Amino acid sequence: MAAIRKRGPHQWEAQIRRRGFPPQSKTLNTKAEAEAWAQMIESEMARGVWLSRGEAEATTLSDALDRYEREITPGKKSAVGEKSFLRIWRATPMSKSLMAAIRSADVAKLRDQWLKEYEPSTVLRRLAVLSHVFTIARKEWGMESLSNPVELVRKPRANDARTRRIAVNVSPASSGEFGDDDCQRNANDGELALVVAATESTLLPSIVWLAVETAMRRSEIIGLRWEHVDLARRVAHLPATKNGSSRDVPLSTRALNIFKALQEVEDDEAESEEDSTSKVDENSAEDEGRVFGIRNDAVSRAFERAVTRARKVYLSNCKKSRHKPDPRYLTDLRFHDLRHEATSRLAEIFPLHELTKITGHKDPRMLMRYYHPRAEDLAKRLA
Repeated sequence: MAAIRKRGPHQWEAQIRRRGFPPQSKTLNTKAEAEAWAQMIESEMARGVWLSRGEAEATTLSDALDRYEREITPGKKSAVGEKSFLRIWRATPMSKSLMAAIRSADVAKLRDQWLKEYEPSTVLRRLAVLSHVFTIARKEWGMESLSNPVELVRKPRANDARTRRIAVNVSPASSGEFGDDDCQRNANDGELALVVAATESTLLPSIVWLAVETAMRRSEIIGLRWEHVDLARRVAHLPATKNGSSRDVPLSTRALNIFKALQEVEDDEAESEEDSTSKVDENSAEDEGRVFGIRNDAVSRAFERAVTRARKVYLSNCKKSRHKPDPRYLTDLRFHDLRHEATSRLAEIFPLHELTKITGHKDPRMLMRYYHPRAEDLAKRLA
């Protein structure tokens, strides 16, 4: 039988001691509430369905997010991106709430706010991170009674399929030239060369050209190590990819030349370091052996800035030459579009079963999302 006692002038405490179960207690505002809670817990214990709520009722979402980042996130390939989502959740008022007190209505309210500012796919990724935090808490952190509020929330439908194509008809050697005739080009003609010419990053040009030549993902390019690049065999080995399997990527002549140029720079820097007595810091030690000493998010930001600059130059040239600018030129362009472009180009060379080995797609249906032939190119094949 539960013991109900008054605690202070306005609260009541219910205590339950039952053989085979840990002691339970809870303070509520009224005696009726305390008695109802005690009856519910004793009923669950009698039926053998009781689960401890203590951990979930004593842990805030912020505490759970911190523990998740310490214990779970480091083991993920998407650790860097996931940390940014965890920071977003910490910045919400919900982070101060106890895990057991968070309801699906609270999550739905945030979902609706975010959908006014962000794409559905972005909101879905944020919800997925929170959902996994609750799942881990229930399965591994002793919060078996905890329900996952994200499971009951209606998910927005993501419409993230893209068909954006890029044509690189301007050679990299002349891509730094911004002539007045740029505005007369086709919407895709030489876009990428102009973006490369507009960037202030020394690494972005090589990363961009490798992406469009190899169809490698951004993370795969940034994670490349010299020990996995075989210039003699013209192969770049990827020991760990997004889908969990390794693969070898064949290198075109252009990609091969990019690696050779990078290697020459690497050798020159190594000679300079041998002559220097400066101390190597921890970051440079971590980057040792990597082809590109840059983070994933830094690549995306540099690419976005370069696209913005190139668009401004394009508009300026159009204004000078009194030509109407094309609204599609150098707009809605993302780094991941380079993988779409590369896949579409490689599809003209390799059959489907070979193309999947290059791009790393296990499901041919997913590969088709990245293959976007131009209608005018298909029309040329017709008799």
